[in-house]
Amino acid sequence: MRRMRRMAPRSRRSEVMTFETKNIGGETPEQLSASPHLTPVIIYTPIILGLTIYSLTLQGAATVALGLFVGYIAWTLTEYFGHRYLFHTVFALPLGLGPRFQFLIHGVHHIYPSDPLRLVMPPLLSAPIMLLALAVIRLLFGGVFGWPVLAGFIGGYVIYDCVHFWTHHGQPKSKLGHLVRRLHMLHHFRDATKGFGVHAIWWDYLFGTAYRKGDTPGAKAV
Repeated sequence: MRRMRRMAPRSRRSEVMTFETKNIGGETPEQLSASPHLTPVIIYTPIILGLTIYSLTLQGAATVALGLFVGYIAWTLTEYFGHRYLFHTVFALPLGLGPRFQFLIHGVHHIYPSDPLRLVMPPLLSAPIMLLALAVIRLLFGGVFGWPVLAGFIGGYVIYDCVHFWTHHGQPKSKLGHLVRRLHMLHHFRDATKGFGVHAIWWDYLFGTAYRKGDTPGAKAV
């Protein structure tokens, strides 16, 4: 049995493009990986508001605010580690489906980084993540405090998707905005083994995957 492996950027690009060439004529991969950028906002904003309002009927505002913060931090860690170890890993799946799976969830975005339909998670990917988060949060925090934590987690996800779309199609007007956009562009065009925090950029500095001025441009571009 083959072990899962992290692909070198060039070989990953080759396998992804091979899969794309063979399968893009069929509409299934396109449908699975495409999603309009407002989809997360439309789907999850009512859920976030509902969970927050419901939480306020069960506990005080300070406790709810703490839960929202805890949930948000939990999302930022999910964003970082998911991007680093899930999106950029080709798993040894049965029938050689590893490259196909990686293509659908993230590889296609690195092939077409500015495609507006490939900048937010499709519901078929985000919904299972939220269901898993629901189960883990209720297990860790219980059924009362867990509701605002879940709301914060989902809210962090929506912020992440909005920021991700903006980094590709927005025009930054602040120093922070320029920094966030620049770091994500470096991830795409300089070194895809760094810069995994899309909006939660602080985790890259903490976990040693931030860019340094001495890095050679273009050496590991996808």
